[in-house]
Amino acid sequence: MSAHDFLQRLPQALNADAAAGTDCTIQFNIARPAYVVIKDGACQVQDGSAGNADVTLTMEDDDLVQLMKGELNGMTAFMTGKLQLDGDLMLAQRVSSLFDASKLG
Repeated sequence: MSAHDFLQRLPQALNADAAAGTDCTIQFNIARPAYVVIKDGACQVQDGSAGNADVTLTMEDDDLVQLMKGELNGMTAFMTGKLQLDGDLMLAQRVSSLFDASKLG
């Protein structure tokens, strides 16, 4: 499964409790860029680049899938250069907890 296809599953995997009160845009710079908007307890995935992303994650497709499934530690990915971040670092630390990895396949 491509990282882009994987991102399309995020709305169904949104952890409503963890996302409560969250209003943000997360940009994923992968082979086929996409961004996620979380607002009012809902999640939408859009192709392309968001002009106003709160945080941008840049990484290889396979690494993104592993990160979101909980198979790759975000801090380790960042420290080893597999993950580049720009923007709200506190939000970046919460990204994987906003989604239920068991629903991502």
